[in-house]
Amino acid sequence: MTQNYTPTFKNWLSLLLLILLWGTSFMFTAVSLESFSPVAIVSLRVLIAAIILTLFMYAKGWRLPVEPLAWAVFLLLGIMGNLLPFFLISTGQKDISSGITGLLMAFMPLATMILAHYFVVGESLNRFKIFGFVLGITGVVIVLWPSLVSAHSNLLSGLLILLATFSYAINAILVRRLPSYNPVVKAAGMMIISSIVIVPLWLWQDLPWQQSYSLKATLSLLWLGIGPTAFGTILLFAVIATAGPTFLSYINYLIPIVAYFTGVLLLGEAMEWRSLAAMLLIILGIALTRKRVTDSIQQPR
Repeated sequence: MTQNYTPTFKNWLSLLLLILLWGTSFMFTAVSLESFSPVAIVSLRVLIAAIILTLFMYAKGWRLPVEPLAWAVFLLLGIMGNLLPFFLISTGQKDISSGITGLLMAFMPLATMILAHYFVVGESLNRFKIFGFVLGITGVVIVLWPSLVSAHSNLLSGLLILLATFSYAINAILVRRLPSYNPVVKAAGMMIISSIVIVPLWLWQDLPWQQSYSLKATLSLLWLGIGPTAFGTILLFAVIATAGPTFLSYINYLIPIVAYFTGVLLLGEAMEWRSLAAMLLIILGIALTRKRVTDSIQQPR
């Protein structure tokens, strides 16, 4: 049975906050990279989020599961949904701008659509989805074209960002196929197990107590853990619970725009017609994939 949702003003406000949190995260990552390594950024993001989400979970009266299967699920989702994409994005942003990163990350719903065709029942491709994917991949090629023709090192960085989109896409499929848990408990468990995996590596590799960090980079990294990672996760589940996943999908149209223009306006990154054209193609591609094929009898939506 399909549940009907009617978004409220609070839902729209939450959606706007989520767009701002996630759309500006690439800018804060760029600033954090001035002092911190990609491993440090990943470690502190998940560690800070783990602390906040665990406190929030216990304040709500929820508890972490004890069965090994739950923690195996959390580990798998933590790797694909946190550790791997965070590391790929941070590494890729060492050579490409935050705005371009945001544009490339907009490919994630298209990557999810392709994987869902093979691994999720009832998510088959149709002509609109295929054409939307073609538009989206055309936008990606436009972004990466200068690096493709000149064999520039930026190409590898762009490919790392695209790998991050597929990591998120795989995680989205896994969430639908693996055992389900309370969303906040699951998020806290993912952050906890991710911290256990990555923080020792960071301490061993970077020896952070021997490093010096700028105040701007430190505050940016702290905000990445508090805002986009922890608070963003809480907002995400609140919006899904009260307004539904379809309403949440509107973020796919706006996050790349926010990411691109915050990079231009606040970090002084270059604004190019090629990037704007790519943004338009990717967003149109996402919109087209949501169009339904009309059957002889119209099914209720």
